[in-house]
Amino acid sequence: MSTTRSTRPPRTLVHPGPSPLSQRWRAGRVLPLVAGLVALVTACPLLFVALEATQSGWDSAERLLGRPLIVTLLWHTVSLAAVVGLATLVLGFGAAWLIERTDLPAKRTWTVLAAMPLAVPEFVHGYCWVSLFPTVQGFWGAALVMTSSLYPLVFLPVAAVLRRSDASTEEVARSLGHGRAAVLWRVTLPQARPALAGGALLVTLYLLGEYGAFAMLRYTTFATAIYTQFETAFDTASASLLALVLVALALLVLLLEGRTARRGGRVVREGSTARPGRPLPLGGWTRPALAAMAALVGTALGVPVYALGYWLVRGSSTTLPSASIWALTATTLGYALTAAAVATAAAVPVALYAWRRDTRLARALERTAYLTRALPGIAVALAVVFFAIRYAQPLYQQPPLLVVGYAVLFFPLALTAVRSSLAQVPHGVEDVARSLGTAPLSVLRRVTLPLILPGLGAAFAMVALTASTELTATLLLAPTGTDTLATQFWTYTTGLAWGAAAPYAAVMTALSVPAVLLLTRRTLGGTRIPREATR
Repeated sequence: MSTTRSTRPPRTLVHPGPSPLSQRWRAGRVLPLVAGLVALVTACPLLFVALEATQSGWDSAERLLGRPLIVTLLWHTVSLAAVVGLATLVLGFGAAWLIERTDLPAKRTWTVLAAMPLAVPEFVHGYCWVSLFPTVQGFWGAALVMTSSLYPLVFLPVAAVLRRSDASTEEVARSLGHGRAAVLWRVTLPQARPALAGGALLVTLYLLGEYGAFAMLRYTTFATAIYTQFETAFDTASASLLALVLVALALLVLLLEGRTARRGGRVVREGSTARPGRPLPLGGWTRPALAAMAALVGTALGVPVYALGYWLVRGSSTTLPSASIWALTATTLGYALTAAAVATAAAVPVALYAWRRDTRLARALERTAYLTRALPGIAVALAVVFFAIRYAQPLYQQPPLLVVGYAVLFFPLALTAVRSSLAQVPHGVEDVARSLGTAPLSVLRRVTLPLILPGLGAAFAMVALTASTELTATLLLAPTGTDTLATQFWTYTTGLAWGAAAPYAAVMTALSVPAVLLLTRRTLGGTRIPREATR
């Protein structure tokens, strides 16, 4: 009986290397680790505030939070946020509806003009109003200045959503006998609800953290009280307790925004059959509509432009030393552009993880970054200083520290732009590339990043725009002997040298114009801004 020996294939001396499945498994573990590390760094100000607040003890905290001043600060902050939020919703939605749904003449011009107040920093808005009208102070002065400054945060996303939404539902409603008011209330407003909620969120977060404008308008909020505690009383524990109240308010606003946005109506996405409707004829309402748009733009943009031109021509003598505006411009741009690059690069892994994994952890990492936006700049700056002294002392009073402070402070803006760009990329694109044997890093470099390149550019522009006009954090983090346009402007305004401060305000505004035009072009080009972009 003969037996047959089974033959085995010869052993190969070449290692087969990792399979695509193992490469994907590694990438799936690396991405959440990197995203978690970035989120932890951006959450350091929150950790600092919490640690400092615990230093005061329960008894001190109870005495501080039980003071009548806390009730006053809470009323000032909440009431102003409510009034400004409602006013920006009405103005932003009204302007967007006139431009996108009616036959208003010169729509492109009105869109640019309506968005341009974003180019003027909030504290420059306050300077322009106070220098021309000294009586513009207190609650109503703050409401006027902040509304005229922040309503474009509602106007831009609402205009984009109205442009990309299917107008056939409105036409069907009108064909069933509903009037314009009924269609507006029952159809158009539900479609724009997510954008309205996101715009109101941004307006509220800006109000919670604003200091410079309120200091000029002599209106006390939590942000101004925190700055006073840090700068004059040197009481970091009490200031941190006040900052925790701001964080709690921001968390409440985030929860309310999430519930409101989820109740929004249907908005047509990219690739669907959205059909623009015929513009509604204004008829005899054309002149009132033009007058309303002119009044809005004249108040929000005309007053700052006139004030800057007035003080540039008139000038003012000052006993303070002069500074080279061109050297300060170069310094400001250097710090702002570097911080924009760092923040944009750091936002990519967090946005990718939140986009690929719709889990509680991913949502928590994303939300944590937005909470930092509610902290005043001085709280973020002191947190950066604290960690630098404890763990990176050679960086103290060095330029990298200011860059890190800017990147942490404005990281939410970069995350917003990158996340909104990713929302327009079909999820199957990466899966198809991986199924062809492409490594995950190659998919990211060759497929995903090119698709979100416009979002990366928008993130870079927004962070650079905001960092170039940042004030409070710069006052603490700038190296000794280093000034920026914002700090030099603040030096002159605190001495009431309005004319001497005007050139620096004008340059800051001019530097912001290209970034605002970029954001406006996204709306004019028909690019849809999804709900994530309004956060």
